[in-house]
Amino acid sequence: MLKKVITTSVISMLCISLNAQANVKIYSASSLTNVMNALLAEFKTTSDTDVLPIYGGSSSLARQIERGAPADLFISANESWMQHLVKRGSVLQENVFPFTQNQLVLIAPKTSTLEPFAIEDIRGWQTNIGKGRLAIGNPQAVPAGIYARQTLQSLNVWNAVKSLTAPTSNVRMTLALVERGEAPLGIVYKTDALQSKNVQLITEFASTTHDPIRYPLAIVNTSPESLELAAFLQSEKAQEILIQFGFNSLAQ
Repeated sequence: MLKKVITTSVISMLCISLNAQANVKIYSASSLTNVMNALLAEFKTTSDTDVLPIYGGSSSLARQIERGAPADLFISANESWMQHLVKRGSVLQENVFPFTQNQLVLIAPKTSTLEPFAIEDIRGWQTNIGKGRLAIGNPQAVPAGIYARQTLQSLNVWNAVKSLTAPTSNVRMTLALVERGEAPLGIVYKTDALQSKNVQLITEFASTTHDPIRYPLAIVNTSPESLELAAFLQSEKAQEILIQFGFNSLAQ
């Protein structure tokens, strides 16, 4: 995907009034919850535009938009669900921009006395999962779950552990299962693990074991207020905040 940036000159040409009140709805992948709240707080310091964030699994949000949900902006946790909307005419390809990137990690509860094991070792997975479950996003629909399945397939352990998984509807639910000790292991984004005090990061999976974890941003409604927010989310300041929360720079 080519890098495209919405410049402030575009915003100026559209004669946006920073004093105008507007309710911009941004549908955002649940893995962006913490950082998006911080981004919107920063945005509010220079704009009177009223923004309503709506968080959920990318697949669920994409389907809502496809059915006519009133989204102004949409950020997906993978490119596939964004292209799903492009193919169905809900989003124009020229209104899709790169936003940020993430990494995939294996976590356990903070209090876990995990037995060290090589991630290519089927027996190690089975021993540490024990009578519990491996928490992952739904591997058929949730981006984090899709990446998890790809990784486990790449490690040649998927067939051995797929019956031991506990699929969830979004990555935040996966994280919660591990935080509460209801799952001995879970696969989530690095940014989720870094924000939680109740889990320990066991290992970071090599990026070669799964598709690139890229978050595209789409402008669904090209109102001046939507473009104003989109421009901010593409700004250097926004990128600084994303990096503070553990996301990867678009330059990587």
